[in-house]
Amino acid sequence: MKILKPAKAGTLESNDISIMLMPGNNGIEIELESIVEKQFGAEIRTLIENTLKELGVEDVMVKAIDKGALDYTIKARIETAVTRAGEM
Repeated sequence: MKILKPAKAGTLESNDISIMLMPGNNGIEIELESIVEKQFGAEIRTLIENTLKELGVEDVMVKAIDKGALDYTIKARIETAVTRAGEM
């Protein structure tokens, strides 16, 4: 799966996450801003990376702004952004 163009999914509402994907060249790069960074930052990054790998995405820049989203919400937003950004 190749990311062909920038794409976004999600909102900045409470309990949601905004995911922006952009084409990359150096594997999966994640920039995370979260209200629960200290408690769950590592887990959120791992979930984002694993979801992208499951979808076959290898080179992508991710900008995520988290407002306390649960795992299934994060995964759904990533899947939507990937669908919008490339060919599945």
